[in-house]
Amino acid sequence: MSPRAGLTAERITLAAAELADEVGFDNITVAALARRFGVKDASLYSHIKNLEDLRNRVAMSAADEKTERIAAAVAGRAGRDALAAFADEWRRYAREHPGRYAATQMPMNPAVAADRRGGWRAIDLTYGMLRAYGLDEPDVTDAVRLLRSTFHGYANLEASGGFGHSRSTDASWDRIVDALHITLTHWPTDEKATAQ
Repeated sequence: MSPRAGLTAERITLAAAELADEVGFDNITVAALARRFGVKDASLYSHIKNLEDLRNRVAMSAADEKTERIAAAVAGRAGRDALAAFADEWRRYAREHPGRYAATQMPMNPAVAADRRGGWRAIDLTYGMLRAYGLDEPDVTDAVRLLRSTFHGYANLEASGGFGHSRSTDASWDRIVDALHITLTHWPTDEKATAQ
């Protein structure tokens, strides 16, 4: 069977995602993928438009995958349990799939992002989890930004070896989730903020 047989956009995207986990999302190239499949670059262009299209496909696929894992983790949970499950699965995905995780953080053209099912579902999941804390807008948006920046910042620092202290990163993570739960439970209102 020719190595070219069976090439599809889906197979190419999966191979690109695997390559991203190995060498980093920013380092995937069409040429490297073509070598994996034992074909010339032109064979891949029958299924993808260009490198930007490939990166977008990896980003959307990874967003779907990450969101499915988080959805399964938080199902049937609320409050701190849901927050911890959400946070733990976010971190686990970033550790297990560093290249794919990086892809989920890539800014995308709004026209392309409109088709990003995983991205939109992730927003719905996050807002749904925060409902247990009784927040209204604009506090919900602020809370989403707090969670995303905390989870993403921690995942990036951990991946780059940025935590040199001897304390367990798992122990710190658990305390951070506790602190986030307390913060969300006692979210400052505008009245409290203006009184201080």
